Formats: sequence, C-alpha cells, structure tokens
Amino acid sequence: MATTRNPAATRGDAPSARGLARFLIQAGILTEQQAGEAAQHAQQENIPFISSVIAKQLANPDEVAVTASQEFGVPLFDLDVMDMEVLPTNLVEERLIRTHHVLPLFKRGNRLFLAVSDPTNHHGLEEIKFHTGLTTDAVLVCEDKLNRVIDQALAAQDQVMGDLLDEDLDNLDIGGIDEDSKEPETTMDVDDAPVVRYVNKILLDAINGGASDIHLEPYEKIYRIRFRQDGMLHEKASPQVAIAQRLSARIKVMARMNIAERRVPQDGRIKMTLSRNRSIDFRVNTCPTLYGEKIVMRILDPGNAQIGIEALGFNEKQQTVFLEAIAKPYGMILVTGPTGSGKTVTLYTALNLLNKPEVNISTAEDPVEIQVTGINQVNVNPKTGLTFAEALRAFLRQDPDIVMVGEIRDLETAEIAVKAAQTGHLVLSTLHTNDAPQTLTRLANMGIPTYNIASSVNLILAQRLARRLCEHCKQPHDVPKDTLQEEGFTAAEIKAGIEIYKPVGCDRCTMGYKGRVGIFEVMPVSEAMGRIIMEGGNAIQLKDQALKEGLSDLRRSATPSFFA
Repeated sequence: MATTRNPAATRGDAPSARGLARFLIQAGILTEQQAGEAAQHAQQENIPFISSVIAKQLANPDEVAVTASQEFGVPLFDLDVMDMEVLPTNLVEERLIRTHHVLPLFKRGNRLFLAVSDPTNHHGLEEIKFHTGLTTDAVLVCEDKLNRVIDQALAAQDQVMGDLLDEDLDNLDIGGIDEDSKEPETTMDVDDAPVVRYVNKILLDAINGGASDIHLEPYEKIYRIRFRQDGMLHEKASPQVAIAQRLSARIKVMARMNIAERRVPQDGRIKMTLSRNRSIDFRVNTCPTLYGEKIVMRILDPGNAQIGIEALGFNEKQQTVFLEAIAKPYGMILVTGPTGSGKTVTLYTALNLLNKPEVNISTAEDPVEIQVTGINQVNVNPKTGLTFAEALRAFLRQDPDIVMVGEIRDLETAEIAVKAAQTGHLVLSTLHTNDAPQTLTRLANMGIPTYNIASSVNLILAQRLARRLCEHCKQPHDVPKDTLQEEGFTAAEIKAGIEIYKPVGCDRCTMGYKGRVGIFEVMPVSEAMGRIIMEGGNAIQLKDQALKEGLSDLRRSATPSFFA
C-alpha cells in the first residue's frame, strides 16, 4: 500500500490552505468541503491527497492534470505512450517511488525526469535528488495512469528485473550445481525462478557484450552490477538491495561453494553450455565486505585463445620473430606485462599453433583459465604442496616437448624452468615487468646466473591491451604539434601529417570504443645482448642495444605510423 509523500499535504486540519488542494479549490474543481473529505480519507488510508481525490471520484483525472500543468507551468505527459521496457526504475529505490508517488521516466546526462501527479511535490523531488545524485525535473501525468504504471513497473522489476530472452535462457545448460550443497533453509530462495532467470540473464548479457569480468557489489542502499568491457568497468544494472543475498546464494550454489559461509573468501567455477560446440567457464570469487559478499566472475571463453595470430595485433616483423621463436625445439619464451594485458591469450595462441598429435605439451597454471583438448593442464595448489616448481619437476619426468608455466614467481621455479630450456625443451612463461629489457635483469635479481639467462632465453615479449576507437563514430581530433612531440612523434612524422581521432559514442560501441588490440614489444635475445647480460649490464644498456637492433618499443608500437 502506498504511503503519503508529504505529511503536511494530507493533514485534515487545513487541506485548502496549501499545495494542490488549495489550487483545486481556487480553480473551482473542488469545493472546500470536498477537499476536506479527501484530506481526511487520505489520512485514514495513508495515501497522497491527489490519490484520494481521484479514488473518491471528486474530479476528472485528465481535467486536474491539464489545469495543473497550465497553472504551475509543468509539462504534461501521457503515460499511455511510454514504453514500459525503458523505464529506468533501477535508478530510484522502490521505497522512494512509493513514498513520494513518482516514477522515473528517463535520464538525460545528469538529469532525471520524474512523472508526478502533484506539481507541488518539491519534497519528493529533493529527496530523490539527494539519494541519486541527479538533478530531478518534474513531468506532470494523470493520477490514475501514474498509479497503474507504478504498480506495473515495480511488479515487472521484482519478477525478472528486465526483459529476459526466454528462448536463450531456457536453452542454457549450466553445470557445476551440486544439489547436495544446498542448505535446507535457503533452498527455496536459491531456486526461486525469477532469481535463477535473472542470474542466467546476467551471465548471458556479459557474454554477448564481450565482457571479461562481472562484478556484483552490495552497498548500504544500492546493489550494483558492473561488466568490464574493453578493459573498463561499466554499470549495467542496479537491482533492489533486498535480493542481494538471494543472488549471492544462487551464484554460490552454481559455483559449488558453501552458501552458509559468508565470513571468508571462496573460489568456485561455473560452466555454461551455450550450444553443442560452445561452452563458457566462469571463475568465481566471493569476498566479504561491509554490506554483504562482493562477487567477481572472470569469463573464460576458450574461443578467445583461438582467435589466430593475425588478430593479436603483431606487425609483420613482430609476427615473423614470434613464429620463429616458437618453432625452435628448445629455449625459453617469456611474456611480460601487467594483469589483464592479454598474456594468457598470447600464450595459448602459441600453444594452439604447437598443439599437434606428435607433440607432448604440459602446462601448470593458477588456475587453468582456458581448457584445450590435447594439452595436459595442471592446476597448481600450494595448500597440497603442488606448487609451480613441483609441477615442473613432474613434467620433466613426463617426457615433455613443450612446457608452459603460468608465472615465474620465485627462484626455485625460475631455476627449474631454465634447466628445462637448456635440456631440450621449449618453455613458455610469464613475468610481471614493465618492458622486455627489464625482464632479463629481473631474472638476474632473482638469483639466476647471468650465463644461464643468456644461454636459455630466446625471446621476450612485453605487451599491453589498448581500446580500439569505434569505426562507426570516431571523429578527427586536432592536436597541437607540441603535444604530439611530447607523446613521442618525430618531426618528420608530424610534418607528413598524422590523423588523430577521438571517441564519440554510438549504439554500436561503449563510450566510443569497441574491442581491444594488443600492443607488443618483441625482443629476441641476440649475442650482443647476451654479452651485456653476462657482463652485468642493466636494463638501460639492454634497451639501448635492442633499439640499435631495430626493437619497436611499446610507445612506438602504439603509434598510427607503426601500423600504417
């Protein structure tokens, strides 16, 4: 049942002295007696004054709305022509919508337009402005239509919280649900059909939107769902806080977690089968926060590792050097870069090229992100003693040809990897350094003898992922010459003319960007660089030598002239 939006507006002592009641009396639409009766009824039923007037049929809703619009200068809107599916009800809490008897219609920039039947409802507009951080503008509508549409909009939000793709959702096959893991007292909520369908909808929308991660975040007054698309987080939904625990429980059951444990982080995995030939894995992690469990799901799509080397972003020279390095029967190839820079995709692109029946490939990862048939993959588990180093030792007794180590984190792992590279195995791994030359000095600082580094490392590849401008909406952008020089462009390049574009944004992209491209620094370790390493040279000397040998560093690799 609705509650009054402003107690002062419905007090029976002086209904004709303030607000909409006073105007309706002055306009001759109501008598003072009728206004008093409506105010008394509103107080008894705990509803807004205008709702009481229309419920008692004391005035025509259309006449009240038209007259009030003319008198107060508030634009009039017909709710019958509004598309229910696009109402941004998730921007305002249900409590505020019902308390102040308003309905969010649409958002433009930082302005939120609210449907009201009482143009004097300034208190409601101010409170919603405070809670949303948006400037609120009133749009006048008929009271009877506002009542109906509020009920319909909130009912639709409670049931499915959006337009569900019934055919897609019904055909989903989600593995990983362990019926025995459900607690009896939570089974009803976990299996509640709207919650099940809404979680499926979140997963499906993230896949279709090309997201890499899903974030579900509880706060005191809101519950936020964000997708990481093209490396940036974007808010996608804000369901009611009341369903946060039900969403969390459903996801934890799907990921085979303990739904009764909310005090410590947990890890799990969900497998979603979209079709006979395509399945997606979700790596799930929960973390207790002040207002509930934050859940992050990493989307692991095997198709991302089979995009082909041409799609990675190498130029012709870099691609040739990379292919020559992975074709060698022994040695070490290291891929370096920050978390989320695409190192795993680059490694698996190489492994897919090498994955043949006559080759034995083993990988040790924490955890295995992309499952590939024909490759022996191991999840390391330090709790049981299965570390990277232990896995590598086991691999060397398994007659391997190619070994991939998820990350070289310590001296022991580095020593075994170098030994494997020196004894006739091709070893692929990752490190966290800023560029390729620093990787060599990092290995030396870890304690690997310099002569072993020089004799075992064949190639170092540093990389980043950069967002691509949308081809459909990007626009030319004038940049001063001084700025171009500061960013690393040469005077000759600037004189020849450089086309710079800026993001705009359209319905085909996300804020002006669509997709990402790899930017690489591919550095083969030459004899000259090997001598610098053995002589104790630093990263600056190594980079100078690499540049003399034609290395295109990350900055140069990212310039338009490099790709021309």
